[in-house]
Amino acid sequence: MQIPGPDTRVVELRVHGILGTTGDELTDSVASVDVAGDGIGRIMRPADRLRRPVPGPMLSAGDRSVPRIVEGYVWGGMTSGGLAKATWALLFPFALANMAHWMLPPARTGNPISTALSSVLRVLLRISALLLTMLFVAQLTVVTLDLVAAQCLQPGVQCMEFVPDAVRHIDILRASAALLPVALVILLMHRLSTVSWQVSAPKTDKPQHSARAPMLPGANVVADPDTPVLRALHVIAALSTVALIALGGPFAISADPRWLVASALLVFALVGTVALDDPAGMHPNGKEKAPRITLGRTPRRALLTVAALLLCSVALFPGQLADQLPGSGATIDAIIGALVITCLAVAALLAPAALLARPGWKTCPPRLRPWAGGWMAAPALMVACMLGNGFGAGLGLSVARALGASQEPGAPVLKLPTAYDDVTIFWGATAVLLIAAGIIGTPWMLLKRWRAGRRDGDGADSSNSSVGTDDSIPDEVALLHAGRPADQRAAANAWKWADLQRRYSHLVLLVIAGVLAVSTALTLVARVADLPGFTWLIGVGVAALATLAVGLLRMVYLAATKRDTARYLGVLCDLALFWPREAHPVVPPCYALKVIPELAARATEHLADPNTRVVLVGHSQGSLLAAVATARLLESLPEADRERVGLVTAGSQLQWAYPRAFPGVVPHASLRDLAGALGGRWRSLCRGTDPIGGAVTTWNRQVYDGMLIGVGLRADGTEGPLPAATRGPTGALVLGGDHWLPDPQRGPFSCRRWVPGVLGHTDYSGDPEWDRAVAMAAGLETPVRGAALPLRPQTPTPAQVPATTSAPKTPHLTAQGGDGGSLPETVEGLTRPQTDSDESETAQSDERERTTAVVPRQQDAKPRPEPSVLPEITEPRGRSAPWERGMALRASER
Repeated sequence: MQIPGPDTRVVELRVHGILGTTGDELTDSVASVDVAGDGIGRIMRPADRLRRPVPGPMLSAGDRSVPRIVEGYVWGGMTSGGLAKATWALLFPFALANMAHWMLPPARTGNPISTALSSVLRVLLRISALLLTMLFVAQLTVVTLDLVAAQCLQPGVQCMEFVPDAVRHIDILRASAALLPVALVILLMHRLSTVSWQVSAPKTDKPQHSARAPMLPGANVVADPDTPVLRALHVIAALSTVALIALGGPFAISADPRWLVASALLVFALVGTVALDDPAGMHPNGKEKAPRITLGRTPRRALLTVAALLLCSVALFPGQLADQLPGSGATIDAIIGALVITCLAVAALLAPAALLARPGWKTCPPRLRPWAGGWMAAPALMVACMLGNGFGAGLGLSVARALGASQEPGAPVLKLPTAYDDVTIFWGATAVLLIAAGIIGTPWMLLKRWRAGRRDGDGADSSNSSVGTDDSIPDEVALLHAGRPADQRAAANAWKWADLQRRYSHLVLLVIAGVLAVSTALTLVARVADLPGFTWLIGVGVAALATLAVGLLRMVYLAATKRDTARYLGVLCDLALFWPREAHPVVPPCYALKVIPELAARATEHLADPNTRVVLVGHSQGSLLAAVATARLLESLPEADRERVGLVTAGSQLQWAYPRAFPGVVPHASLRDLAGALGGRWRSLCRGTDPIGGAVTTWNRQVYDGMLIGVGLRADGTEGPLPAATRGPTGALVLGGDHWLPDPQRGPFSCRRWVPGVLGHTDYSGDPEWDRAVAMAAGLETPVRGAALPLRPQTPTPAQVPATTSAPKTPHLTAQGGDGGSLPETVEGLTRPQTDSDESETAQSDERERTTAVVPRQQDAKPRPEPSVLPEITEPRGRSAPWERGMALRASER
């Protein structure tokens, strides 16, 4: 690490998380202005009253202050705002299916079976995505062409009476008017899939296969060069599906040339989708080059032209539009059946693929291993198919009910395909089972929380309990809030709830997957056996589908008209649109492909000054962006400049969520390599009360002999036991790279913003430990070892025993040894000068207290030898934080 000089400065480059934010909030200022960016990705700085950019507050680094520049990268406009982005919610099933691709376990290097399974799974996911597009277009065609044009507008039917009879007798007008909205939707889908964010940074992406585990986090999150080909195949399949519905369906073999052309185009789209298995151009000169040449720009345009002409021919020569179209039910049945088969195949093949990938994470603790052993892609795909099928069916049922209500008594009943009955039974069973799961799951969660509290209470020896301290308070909470019983009680409940949410949140997807499997089985039984006992589920399913369709449309409307609703709807986009188009091309553009290179480019600009150190700071979802940007930055910089790069994450999911849900993108080994590359300049701010964020670099934490110890990532790129936690001057416990913040905060503070109460996932920048973490990430501050720390007590000799026996003290929790100087309960003694005799008496009292005092230990913790390494501390024992000393002095003056 280069020694900081007098001209050293720190650039703190912040990245916000989900829900978006403003530049003022991100930079902690009353005003902010753009200093770089293109208006979509905005780099902002604090501003003065004349709207001029100003540097941030000085950064305290040990015994000196260093100039600091605060910048914030605002990317919320890429996922929310305006009517166009609000309608992206309608494509959420497509985005979820695309995200399922990134949840696949990585292929095991050198294992042909694992490689083959990975390829087959990617093929099945692409086929599932193609079937989703076909189902969406088919359900829309059923509504417009079958339900409205063929049934409601046929001559002699009292439906939509405002349409003149002259129009009803002209089939070309009815067919053209019905297929025009479908054609516009397909055109908009194609247009959306061609939109990408313009990156104002040099392209540095290297070929990376999406199924291979990266050396650093997110190294394989790159654009797929085959996306234009996949986009064309989806459009061809969509247009062919519309034509097949009008021409009798896929099973009504006909000599009509249009039917043959539609079938051939559909088969070509399926075969082409299977052949595209080179996500990032790893083999540009190999056999994967053939599909890319075959589906070049000119062939794609020719095929798209043929498919468009086919749709025009169907609109101009639709045939007989009377009563229900025979091709509707057959097409819907075929697509839904193929979707069910692909989902079952993905679920079945994921099990051996995850088992073969298990050696990559079997050495990790159970709470760090991928969820469900790497099987989580199957539930995500099932949910995507359920939502896609449900929204289209709900739209058809809602339109049928609305048109039927306007008919006169005795008019012909509008009919939907028989497959819609199966969909309603499926959704009815799903709704009932989900309600039952909620009724059972909620008491189970409450029981788990109650039993956890009972275990904590039973595990604590009643003779060791401190006066005024609840035995059910976790040891980490008691140590973090030592001397503050009110804060302990306020934090204990939030710690337990947050831990339950982090530990069991993935079970929601598994429960949904189980519910979908049972609902599918019930639907098949009802379809084959035709049992009358399932008829009541149809009513429940109709209500559920109508609620889904109307609720989603209403949410889109509110998001387009109200900013707050748009921000909350943008959460779905923030989570799903991080991933590039890989399995499904008809999704909104990936913001990560713009944010990450622009963050790295901005940091590189600042590092051009040899006296500048750059610290990337990410909160929540922004921590993933900051970590991947830091990894890209380290790969592109020379060795000397890498030492001037640091990373701070706050409220991050980089341990409990992303490596477990996306083991092929952010594996645990890549986080270890990143920590080793940064050499201790990765600091993570975390709160036990945060249900969304958590620890990043440590795990297996426990309180032992008044010290917080654990296992974690080391600065040398290894992992193992860490020195005991230190207590910083801000009251935080620092274990490895994790800074555990007291929540509620200590304070209020002099000349510093303070927020009372339990903060959870919000306002990390308001904690005074934020600046200290930035200074440590910049390499300007390190903990001090062994300052005024008493050694292990020995058995006192008779000469050391006091002549008079002092009154026994009330046992209370004090952070012994490794706390680095616990903050006292009172501060009156700070105003009185301490004499030598007082120091001697205090030392003897501390020795007796360490001999007799007891501290709570973790449940089921076995006795282990004392640590041989003295813990690091930043405050001498018996000292309090600077602001608390100031408060005491002011109290004495009064």
